Amino acid sequence: MTEKMVLMQERATKCAEEIKKHDEVQLVSHIDADGITSAAIIAKALERADIGYEMMFIKQLDENIIQKLADINPELTIFTDLGSGQLEHINSYKLNSVVSDHHHPQGNIELHLNPHLFGANGSYEISGSGTTFILASQLGDNRDLADLAIVGCVGDMQYRRHGQLVSMNRCILDTNRDVISPKKDISLFGKQTRPVYKMLQYSSDPFIPGLAGNEDACIELLSNVGLQFSDDEKWRRWIDLSEDEKMRTTSFLIQYCMQNGMSSYNITRLVSEGYILLNEQEGTEMRDATEYSTLLNATGRYMRAEIGMKVCMGEREKTYRQAQDLLSNHRKNLVDGLNFVKDNGIIQLSHMQYFDAGNYIPETIVGIVAGMSHFSVGNRNLPIIAFADKDDGYKISARGTQELVNRGLNLAEALKTVCKELRGAGGGHDIAAGATVPLGKKEDFIHMLNSVLSTQIKRT
Repeated sequence: MTEKMVLMQERATKCAEEIKKHDEVQLVSHIDADGITSAAIIAKALERADIGYEMMFIKQLDENIIQKLADINPELTIFTDLGSGQLEHINSYKLNSVVSDHHHPQGNIELHLNPHLFGANGSYEISGSGTTFILASQLGDNRDLADLAIVGCVGDMQYRRHGQLVSMNRCILDTNRDVISPKKDISLFGKQTRPVYKMLQYSSDPFIPGLAGNEDACIELLSNVGLQFSDDEKWRRWIDLSEDEKMRTTSFLIQYCMQNGMSSYNITRLVSEGYILLNEQEGTEMRDATEYSTLLNATGRYMRAEIGMKVCMGEREKTYRQAQDLLSNHRKNLVDGLNFVKDNGIIQLSHMQYFDAGNYIPETIVGIVAGMSHFSVGNRNLPIIAFADKDDGYKISARGTQELVNRGLNLAEALKTVCKELRGAGGGHDIAAGATVPLGKKEDFIHMLNSVLSTQIKRT
């Protein structure tokens, strides 16, 4: 166990002692996979400790929401996967709170559990769900909830920097191998549920030139590998292949990428560590941490995070089917969004590129579309910025790559700097961040952000 983990546990003990004083608490969490798993972890721990709760999911925490909470005046509010950026408002409204978060803190409160307070990086060392798992572990024996913590950090892309989970994420994984197992494997999405050719066709990270988006080319490549249809004449999934078939396919794919000009960095990312939830049924989204997190994101993006939370807490049947329906609709909207970007183009500046989705792409998914566009139609040597209309301004989503981060990119700091000048709000992580700015400030934001990024990104 790392020193950082020990320090986190000590602070978590203090937070847990406060929680145990109450019979009922208010939970507030974010709507993405990390936030939904965080909510499920703390809710399950509270149920086991016979503590009641009310649940609230929100897209973004701001002063208005904190004021509404203060008006309700709960005995205790527990924030998960958010709150660290609003500590000053939490203090000013005298809201009795425990904050379990991993974003950069702004301000200070006593019961604040955050890796940055102990010298750790919340972008890759531990996520909101991991932080909340540490808190839950001080409320009782909740080790079986470790799989949800890993799903949350995978949904937060915390494995990207090193191709596997490290630091405190690794501690959570290694001490709970009875519920989740790491496995070195091909890194493409959909190993549990997609036919193999679809897994290749929809690959975006890493982007595979000549295969991504090209169904015929994917089928031809697999035919050259020698893969056969199954007995019912349907393509098999990755999990249906033998180990020998998997090795041959991976080797052939690496050779293909080398011959088609793919960078050595991205070739190495074709194989990475994946995470299997051992208590879940094989062939379902919940078996694989990456697919599970995508399912949860689909519920949150359409303001049905409570459905994702119920799935995390063990509900299947009707609730699971509802989540699958949301996922199907989510995928359609992503395809429509990606086609919009392809048709309308991306504007490139000296140190960034951007597109304006207006009201065509919902603000809740514009960041995902930005990430997909970055790898399919954009310039991967520049960060990509996406705009979507809001009633009171613009939602902004920014995405980078690990290569850009290695060269100095920090989108959270860049967005925070610009938003401070424009009376907006911004934050997140070095590789992915978000912001909101007032109406009429879009052009100012673009030029100011490009200037800030020019001071960050070192030329190679």
